[in-house]
Amino acid sequence: MTRQPREKVKNPGGAYFAVPTAPMFFPSGCALLDCVLAGGWVHGRISNIIGDKSTGKTLLAIEASANFAKLYPKGTIHYNEVEAAFDRPYAQALGMPIDRIRFSENCFTVEDVFKDMQWSIDHQPKGQPGLYILDSLDAVSDQDELDRGFGEASYGMKKPKLLGELFRRLVQGLAGSQIHVMIISQVRDKIGVTFGRKWTRAGGHAMDHYASQIIYLAQVKSLKKTYHGVERTVGIRVKAKCEKNKAGLAFRECEFPIMFGYGIDDVVAMLEWLVEVKSENLDIVRSNLKVGKAAGVDEILDQFQKMDNATFAEERTRLEQSVKAAWGDIEIGFLPERNKYGD
Repeated sequence: MTRQPREKVKNPGGAYFAVPTAPMFFPSGCALLDCVLAGGWVHGRISNIIGDKSTGKTLLAIEASANFAKLYPKGTIHYNEVEAAFDRPYAQALGMPIDRIRFSENCFTVEDVFKDMQWSIDHQPKGQPGLYILDSLDAVSDQDELDRGFGEASYGMKKPKLLGELFRRLVQGLAGSQIHVMIISQVRDKIGVTFGRKWTRAGGHAMDHYASQIIYLAQVKSLKKTYHGVERTVGIRVKAKCEKNKAGLAFRECEFPIMFGYGIDDVVAMLEWLVEVKSENLDIVRSNLKVGKAAGVDEILDQFQKMDNATFAEERTRLEQSVKAAWGDIEIGFLPERNKYGD
């Protein structure tokens, strides 16, 4: 049987799987990560951000809060910080709307988290989306662990069972209330493993089943700068891989720089990606900025640095549109050439 040319094949799902634009998403703060997630974070679903130290886990939560607050002026944001290491002034400097956030108090066990999430669902205004952040799952204990003596032997099986029960009870309520739950996890080494992945995260398999989006973060390298003869680390480069995505195609990945005191440098990430994939859309960006056809990333960035805030936001939006269009073209190229059960 002769296969039809791609351009003549009807593929109704192609546009969705490339870059969905439905209002069920809200931005992550990084256009490339939005593409990896198939549109952004999903309302009424659970996401799990996993990574080692200094990989931007809390930063993604901060940027998610900032973008959510900007998109939904009446939306509710709940932040359950269990690690007792959250720096509110620094988060506010990065754009987190501290005044709009309800910070959970005395919430240290799985039982406490369940009650807090249930409270959030019960008090969610009708017609308004919500965002609930748990930072982090590894710092959450359970009541049995608190009750036993320090150092007393334990099989550590109660917490995974409680987490499974927690999500079974709450998952329908979260979907109905349109609350997105973002759970941050730390990586833990698997002792004695000789093949496969050598690390895991706390909580058993509950997150694997109930999370709609699972993102793994890894630090690629440190970004350094020299000023007056002094060299210091000013940021990190992070690789993000989506290993589960029930809102689109999984196993997509991207890289982006995180600058201390600023957050994700979205413009740099987008420009570097356009160069990496040799996208023709880069010529559109050069034309919009009125730079030469051979202008590289540094020259284009210089143009962005000279802009006032309003112009910067406008050009950044145009750049984002170019990146998402290029990403969509690439994704469609990987899709099957026909719909299995379609006409």
